[in-house]
Amino acid sequence: MGKIHEIVFDCDKPAKLATFWVGLLDGYAIRAYDDAEIARLAALGLTPETDPTVMVDGPGPSICFQNVEGRRYDNNRVHFDIEVDDRPGTVEHLREAGAETVRVLPTYTVMRDPEGNQFCLVDIREAMAA
Repeated sequence: MGKIHEIVFDCDKPAKLATFWVGLLDGYAIRAYDDAEIARLAALGLTPETDPTVMVDGPGPSICFQNVEGRRYDNNRVHFDIEVDDRPGTVEHLREAGAETVRVLPTYTVMRDPEGNQFCLVDIREAMAA
């Protein structure tokens, strides 16, 4: 039905938390910033150290550290993004199994499992599917 695309951490300081986890997990490293990404960040007044989204790659699923200001108790601070090839069909199947749809966006759907834990269903990226 689906596979883990990435594990997402909502956090205050993505670069700092990503560095912590890279130090803990064997074979993981912060995704390198190429010149184009550094220029994009600079145009926004940011640097890799202040990037609101830091990606970590390794032998398992990628890990995404994304800035989310303040603690929200209605939202998991860590969740899975699950890659599926038929998002509407998967949403319906999961709803029948007790899941709840929180919101639908163009490339992903936020859901809650039967105990209220959030996760996202994401569309397979065309480049990855080929």
